[in-house]
Amino acid sequence: MLSTSRIWLDGVREFAAEHRLRKPLPDPAAAAEGAAERMILAAHLATVLAGWEAVEAARRERGAGGSPHDADPAIVITTSAIGIAVVEEHLATGSLPARAVADRAVAVTELEYRLWCIRNPDDGYERHVNVWNWIKTRVPPERHGEFARHPLGPGEAYWLHRTGLAGAGSAARRDCHLWKWNGRHASLLEAFVTERGVSEL
Repeated sequence: MLSTSRIWLDGVREFAAEHRLRKPLPDPAAAAEGAAERMILAAHLATVLAGWEAVEAARRERGAGGSPHDADPAIVITTSAIGIAVVEEHLATGSLPARAVADRAVAVTELEYRLWCIRNPDDGYERHVNVWNWIKTRVPPERHGEFARHPLGPGEAYWLHRTGLAGAGSAARRDCHLWKWNGRHASLLEAFVTERGVSEL
């Protein structure tokens, strides 16, 4: 008999596949930009999965739902189109921690996740953990003042790498890291920046 977490996960997978038939994922970024985004997302994903035992320990301490099935929650990774490819490749060919959770993990866009949760809410995270790992590569000029301590040169742009984890008790977090893109490569300007107007967990 399938657990409620597994049924919920299978539903996310089916919903995302159907949604992409109606609204295909965007075309990948230009080669250099896409490669830089892929590198950042892959490095963070590997770090998250390497520490997954601690995430699950924190979830057990939280006592989510009191159901034995909740010990193995669905893992929903919200990310970009490039991130989806990164996750799928990493789960298939990555480290042992990645392969260990591959059968209960799925990568979707933020929109797909939100639409699914509207129809199938799990507000208490009894059936799933949400990991997010995506980059805002188009930071509007009106926000540049927040990062004036890291001035941009000609042709450069800010990137905001947003990461987080929800549904895992004390392991839950929300972080943002400031990068600079110069048209050839990305470089980290500041880790753990505070964005104006972004609420806490």
